[in-house]
Amino acid sequence: MSSTPTPATAGGPPAAAAPMSHRQILEALSGLLLAMFVAILSSTVVSAALPTIIADLGAGQSTYTWVVTATLLTMTISTPIWGKMADLFNRKQLIQLGIVIYLVGSILAGFATSSAWLLACRALQGVGVGALTALVQVILSDLVSPRERGRYMGYLGAVFGVGTVAGPVIGGLLTDSLGWRWCFFVGVPFALIALVLLQRTLHLPTKKREDVHIDVLGGTLIAAGVSSILIWVSLAGKNFDWIGWQTAAMVLGGIAFIAAAVVVEKRAKEPLIPMGLFQNRTVVMAVVASVAVGIAMFGTTVFLTQYMQLARGYSPTESGLLTIPMVIGLFGSSTLSGRYISASGHYKRIMLTGAALLTVGLALMGLIDDTTSLAEVAVFMLVVGAGIGMLMQNLILAVQNVIPASEIGAGSALIAFFRSLGGAIGVSVMGAILSSKVTDSIATGLAEERIDGSALGGGGQIPELSTLPGPVRGVVEHAYGTGVAEIFLIAAPMGIVAFVAVWFLREHALGTKSGIELAAEQAGGPSEDAPEERRGAAPEIREPVVH
Repeated sequence: MSSTPTPATAGGPPAAAAPMSHRQILEALSGLLLAMFVAILSSTVVSAALPTIIADLGAGQSTYTWVVTATLLTMTISTPIWGKMADLFNRKQLIQLGIVIYLVGSILAGFATSSAWLLACRALQGVGVGALTALVQVILSDLVSPRERGRYMGYLGAVFGVGTVAGPVIGGLLTDSLGWRWCFFVGVPFALIALVLLQRTLHLPTKKREDVHIDVLGGTLIAAGVSSILIWVSLAGKNFDWIGWQTAAMVLGGIAFIAAAVVVEKRAKEPLIPMGLFQNRTVVMAVVASVAVGIAMFGTTVFLTQYMQLARGYSPTESGLLTIPMVIGLFGSSTLSGRYISASGHYKRIMLTGAALLTVGLALMGLIDDTTSLAEVAVFMLVVGAGIGMLMQNLILAVQNVIPASEIGAGSALIAFFRSLGGAIGVSVMGAILSSKVTDSIATGLAEERIDGSALGGGGQIPELSTLPGPVRGVVEHAYGTGVAEIFLIAAPMGIVAFVAVWFLREHALGTKSGIELAAEQAGGPSEDAPEERRGAAPEIREPVVH
């Protein structure tokens, strides 16, 4: 069972770790759960306001997707860095640093006066969210054994669901009443409370490593390679042709950087992404499934709101409320599957069911248009949410269960990294497809109806439906309705990919010791920065020598 250190006996070896009660674990998790809520809120609270933000800043569809992609890009790049740092430094201080970075990015984003300013601030937010994405799961592994972790991952899934449903609703209400800038300010108090809770309730083993190496070269090469590929995916077809010298430069350059990173990581003393992890079949299959889940999850959450506002004409608040069925599916499946896994010790069958539901749900969403009954759309969203809830957290559980405790940070971050990578690529590609589809559909619709489209303006800007004449509005709604449906249909095969990957994933018996217990065994006894009543004399803390 999960444990917390007890005082060492005088003159003898450290005493055995005493079990943590359920209440103690929840107290330790309180700051982590709020930090996870902050991470989810950073993206979902903006989603309902995006059409208003982009229209107010005078930007177009490409900027719409880049507001999301900018955060995903920096989150993706920083996630493995944060994960590796978690294996080397104090995890509590790292997650607090991540929250501070998120706070600075949020406050600056709230004062944005141009799309460039907003994108830069969203990128800074992504660095902070990358810390939360990587470290919450790692710290959970310190507190709870793999066998019990499913239950607590269900709580994380529940927080994810609450953040997902509360974000668009809060964002919609703020946009309609106070203005879209408050969508960035609203996360500030939650982040501050999370900082206080983490300081007071989270107590982790101190690290005594004196010789620490930071893989700066590997991190630089990974960042350059991933950035090159993602920027190409985001700009190709709009700023330059898919086939051209810019494409060749970015793609070949990205591949070269990534290849160089692999060479460096194999030789590095402390690699950001240990290449040995890819020798484990469970890790490899989880990586493949995570990419597929990322594409499906981020794509649905981003474009579903656009469907509700631009194809159905609902306000930001209403569009947020209309996504509740997907959140109910995610909330319920994550919580129930977590409890099932803790009780039975089996996780593969749950993930297979989730992949099947995700595939079916996305395929059904591919059948909608601007006239589809909202009841039908709600059922389809419920199925998609249930599939994501059964897959997302459990992929990390499967990996944490089979990798060494010394690499738990890098391994957990690896799954989050590829999920974010898949999401960033998916949003960019699907955004480009949607933009092209909508542009062509509107032009065709206006020509067929012999309607003057001058009210739409130019430059590919997202229109304000309330300002459009009735016939023009009907053409625009139909274009977005069928265009978003096509996006979901394109994402459906990702569910099949996830199913196949999970099918070949080997299920191992879930471990019964937490990270704190394993660290205590390796060190010959536990040491912790716990309060005085929960530990003996203060442990010796040696500052690492960084190379």
